[in-house]
Parts: sequence; structure tokens; C-alpha cells
Amino acid sequence: MTKMQPLSVVAALLMLAAPALADEKLTVRLDFSPWGSQAAMHLAKHNGWFKDAGLDVDVQDGRGSGNTLQLVNAGQVDVGQIQLGLIPAARQGGAHVKGVADWARRTDLCVLVDKDAPIEKVADLKGMSLVVFAASPWAPYIDTFLAAGGLDRNNTTVEFVDASALWGTYTAGRADGLMSTVSSALPLAEATRPSKCLTSDMADLYFPSYGLVASDDTIKNRPDALKKLIAVQQRAWAELAKNPDLGVEAMQAERPDAMLNADILREQIRLTIEYFDTPATEGKPIGWQATEDWEAALKGMERAGVVPAGWNVNDYFTNEMISE
Repeated sequence: MTKMQPLSVVAALLMLAAPALADEKLTVRLDFSPWGSQAAMHLAKHNGWFKDAGLDVDVQDGRGSGNTLQLVNAGQVDVGQIQLGLIPAARQGGAHVKGVADWARRTDLCVLVDKDAPIEKVADLKGMSLVVFAASPWAPYIDTFLAAGGLDRNNTTVEFVDASALWGTYTAGRADGLMSTVSSALPLAEATRPSKCLTSDMADLYFPSYGLVASDDTIKNRPDALKKLIAVQQRAWAELAKNPDLGVEAMQAERPDAMLNADILREQIRLTIEYFDTPATEGKPIGWQATEDWEAALKGMERAGVVPAGWNVNDYFTNEMISE
């Protein structure tokens, strides 16, 4: 019996350690370098809410929604936080991914113009110069958007620049408009070139925005982990809706070297939350996706040549992971 005692002690220690070892690992790749739409992920990580749910989540900065989507499809990361409107084109190209939660369900693709400019509709962009980067989610929709105002690239200039030159081109006044998203762009522009937005839905182009994407395999094989992740994010977004400063503080703590501007972050968080709901999602849980919204988006994508006719809306999203 005496010889067995050390083994008994080891067994007891292992049993005590079991809960910590049981935390399920997930890698979550964000869309880009730190900004306000990522606040819920950083808040949950910073406050230990993932660990409380039995998850060990590695939150990674990204290099664009498209790049993150590719990594998810390749199985190099488990979950991506991206603009979900990219999913149909990706599936058309052979990817096997779906949206599992959509935070910003209202269309936020926009054209920034000077706040006091006499520009209120697409047709008012005639004769203007617009700047965009080639990998932007805007790229496939530009001609369809312009056509809604009776415009084309002969009477409205569209300049493609490197992503690193995008903001400098606009803020220096070398372009009349910048094609981006409401929640990311408006707060950034405020300090140097106060702006307003014309959103793509003015041209009946709808675009599911920032949410979570996973591969078909992950959805099939790890549903419980995805449900836990999303439930924690729902909790975090609910807290941020009451106090965006929680997200500011968490992001600055989690990314201390990023030199994040608190005022810009706060406004980005506020605008992200402002774009949470559509008429079809009113009263539904945070992240829940409406068939009507996806159908509207896919109709616009078909007009723009992003997807062919005959699409099935259920190929692009699932609500199976959403807690009611």
C-alpha cells in the first residue's frame, strides 16, 4: 500500500487538473488589425468568459476578410470574423463555408463623401472620383451601384489603389469619395475629413456584414464548441450595447502595442451595434440571420454577376448555433 501512495497522489492531482485540461481549443481569426467591430471578441477574452464556457480561444488579428475566409476554408483556423457577404462568391469558387452568426446584419457598404457635400443619392456622384482597393468587398458591385444612378465609369471615375494608400488618397483630397464600410470608415474620417455615407442599399444592393464564418466540417463536427463561442459573443455584445467603454478598455489591454485611439474605437463599436438589426431580425437573438435578408442580398449579387441564377439561400448560412 505504501508503494501505491505516490501514484494515488498523482491521480488525485490529475483529477483536480482535469477541468483546466478540458477547455476546448478554438482559433478565431479576425478580419483585420484591431478595430471596433472586434470588441466583443476581445472583451470576452479579456474577462475570461471563454474560459468560463470551457473554451480556450486563440484570437488572431487578420489581413482582410477575404484572407481570413480562405484560412477558414483551408482548415488553418476554426472560425473567422469577416464580412459574411463574401461567402456566396467564395462558395461559387469552391469554398465550403457558411455564416454561423451575423452581428451587423444591416448593409454597411458605403461611399464616404464630405459631410457638407450636396450629395444625397447615387446620381449625385456624377463627375466625382471614387477611390477603392482591389480586394475590397465593394469591387464586384461598383458598376451595378453606379448604374442605379444612371452612371458608369465614363462619367464617374473609379480609382483602384493599394489598401495602404486608400485613406491617404481620400484624406488628402485626391478623391471625392471613398468606398468602405460605415462602422470602420466614418469614425476614422471624422478627425481629418468629416464625412457622411451613401450606402449600397440605395441601389438595392444588400450585404450581410460582420459576423462569424466556419467551414462545413467544423459546423458538422464541432457544433457544441461553436454554440459556446457564439453564446459568449452574444453576452459580450449585450454588455457593449450598454457600455461601449468596456470594449475600448478590453481592446487596449489585449492589444497594448496597437496604440488604439479610444474615441475612434468607441464610435466604431457604437456604429457596429447600430447596424445590428434589420426589419426581418427585430426581436431575434443577436447573431440570428434572416432568410429574407440573405435572399435580398443574393438577388443583388445575381444582378452584379457574383452568383448565377438558381442559388439556394440555405447554402450560405445556418442558425443552428444560435441560442434563442
